[in-house]
Amino acid sequence: MKKVFTFLKSYKIPITIAYSLTFIELTVELLLPLFLGLMIDDGVVQKDMQNIVMWGSIMLGLAFLSFIAGIINSFYASHTANGFAFDIREKLFEKIQAFSFANLNKFPTSGIVTRFTNDVRQIQNTIFMALRIMIKAPFLVIGGVIMAFIVNVKLALIFLITVPLLVIFILWVLKKATHMFDRVQQSVDNVNRVMQENLAGMRLIKAFLRRKHEESRFTVANRDLATITQTTFRFIEASMPILLFIMNLSLISILWFGNLQSVAGTTEVGDVVAIVNYAMRVAMAISMFTFIILAFSRAKASAERLSDVLEEKVDLVDDKTAVKNLQIANGEIEFQDVSFIYPDTDTPVLQQLSFHIKSGEKLAIIGATGSGKSSLFQLIPRLYDANQGKITIDRKPIASFTLEHLRKGIGYVPQNPLLFSGAIKDNIAWGKDHATEEEIIQAAKDAQIHDTIMSLPDQYETKIGQKGVNLSGGQKQRISIARALIRRPKILMLDDSTSALDLATEARLLDAIRTDTGTMLIITQKISTALNADRIMLLDYGKLLAIGTHQELLETSDLYRKIIASQFGKEYAHAD
Repeated sequence: MKKVFTFLKSYKIPITIAYSLTFIELTVELLLPLFLGLMIDDGVVQKDMQNIVMWGSIMLGLAFLSFIAGIINSFYASHTANGFAFDIREKLFEKIQAFSFANLNKFPTSGIVTRFTNDVRQIQNTIFMALRIMIKAPFLVIGGVIMAFIVNVKLALIFLITVPLLVIFILWVLKKATHMFDRVQQSVDNVNRVMQENLAGMRLIKAFLRRKHEESRFTVANRDLATITQTTFRFIEASMPILLFIMNLSLISILWFGNLQSVAGTTEVGDVVAIVNYAMRVAMAISMFTFIILAFSRAKASAERLSDVLEEKVDLVDDKTAVKNLQIANGEIEFQDVSFIYPDTDTPVLQQLSFHIKSGEKLAIIGATGSGKSSLFQLIPRLYDANQGKITIDRKPIASFTLEHLRKGIGYVPQNPLLFSGAIKDNIAWGKDHATEEEIIQAAKDAQIHDTIMSLPDQYETKIGQKGVNLSGGQKQRISIARALIRRPKILMLDDSTSALDLATEARLLDAIRTDTGTMLIITQKISTALNADRIMLLDYGKLLAIGTHQELLETSDLYRKIIASQFGKEYAHAD
């Protein structure tokens, strides 16, 4: 939690000014009842108009000063709160960008979105209120009690009974409310998660007629949020009558004993009026504590959630042995007894893999679902680190490369293509900083998408809907491939990225890639695609069963022959 509020350090001057202005307002509020009592004793009771005018003028002047201080205070409070929100969102985004997949798995997408929006806003509002009114409330209580003792010790003794009781009660409410608001924020995460899943899968929901089912899921999440929120707010609001009851009892006591002392002649009328005013101000400040507890409890819960992200240790960073400007030159890859287990799991997905890919070689990887093909891909650009074994590129351990230079030399097209909102040209150019128009067009031609783009009304300026909703699966795949090709990578990895293409388009695409890129690894389920590669790797349950040319695998692998038979017929499943 402390880490979150360190972002306020750069706003020391605005905070100092805001608090200085707050204390001007506070001083005025504490002086006005005293001057009112003097005006009554020296002016009203004595029927001295000169004193009435004097004290009245002083009070009006102080009220105007407090008004100006309040306006300026609001400006600095708003500046600090908004600046804090901007800074912490920037830092959160920077931190999340540095996360590895293992880090991201600890925070669901819905939870991250809630932290960026709802949690930051809660703290932002609390900071504004802290600079504007929160700090004034406790000092008004303390100052009011002190001023009451200065005016009349006997009447002020009542405060020594009521105020400590109220402080203890408020601290208990604050502690309990913090835990309750943490549950509220978790419920907000659940609602966001259901909403995101529904928006992303709307076509599937309609196709499977699952509308009522999804409405039920949302109703459950929404009801949980409403229930815990209602319970929390009821608890907070229930504290308000208790606070006011105790303060009203003290106010009645002051009026009762003040009247007795005034009649007895031991206390001036003005003193009683001043004490009553201080009691009312203390009551008003106490009543603000419910609002303050509400805001602070939510802010504390939100700050802890933000701290979880900010203090999360990034587990994939440049190795100490990394050479600063070392870049991939040839794209030669070697795995030596590599095994991998996903974080927080027990089942190995890759087991003692050993193979060598020459520079410029085209390797096809085939295997059943869950055989570890995509996991193997994620180890090469260090999206995850292997648990054991050694991976080298250009005969150097991949840890010798900085993450930046390692990934700059790799073109990676994931299994599910992701496009960003914006123009088609922007999505292709996303793969390379400062890409020229000629490079964009050439990458599109190599990916066999140029003619399709040119047939669109706005051509390369055509806007892509969210996640490419206005494009076909094959078009999205080819734009994703163009995005990888534009950087002319030394290593190109295609994770089943041609599955939506027809055979002719796929053949032209692979021919263009073959002549224009370095080492290529392609995951595929289609033997027709694998036949275009120099060698084929066969994976099963994370183990390397065989690697070789098509002819070599036909001669040595029963599983490969079965795959051939399933796709082309038994007559093709034998060596020539």
